[in-house]
Amino acid sequence: MSKLSHIGPQGEARMVDVSGKPATVRTAIAEGRIGMKPETLALIRGGAGPKGDVLSAARIAGIMAAKRTSELIPLCHPLPLSFVGIEFDLDAPKSEIRVRAEARTMDRTGVEMEALMAVSVALLTIYDMAKAADRAMEIGGIRLLEKTGGTRGDYRADGHGC
Repeated sequence: MSKLSHIGPQGEARMVDVSGKPATVRTAIAEGRIGMKPETLALIRGGAGPKGDVLSAARIAGIMAAKRTSELIPLCHPLPLSFVGIEFDLDAPKSEIRVRAEARTMDRTGVEMEALMAVSVALLTIYDMAKAADRAMEIGGIRLLEKTGGTRGDYRADGHGC
């Protein structure tokens, strides 16, 4: 296992110096899910959530969160994002919504944290907007599916074929 990049020689937290790396196109895709009662999923699908259009609000919240990642994750570099996209898959048999976020930049460091932040905040927004109907919703499965670009090469999670 390689050493942790954000820990210095004396064990101190540090921001990684990426100034010597070339700027390349970097992408990351993350996912997560929120389980709920079937009736809650039906409300969301119909656009009749207690607070309005849940998925539109969650999409905007996820994009905004990706843009502010470096303000919330202490050692994360601020990045000029060229794209953030959020997709939803409403799965009636499992009574859940899967959220998938893609982030892209042309820079010296990756956008994994931005994609993960977008998914996390989109899921939290779904919870917030539908909690009046279902406080027992459960968020989980947040993970990086893939990343491209950079010196360490591409990454794909097991079982994720793109």
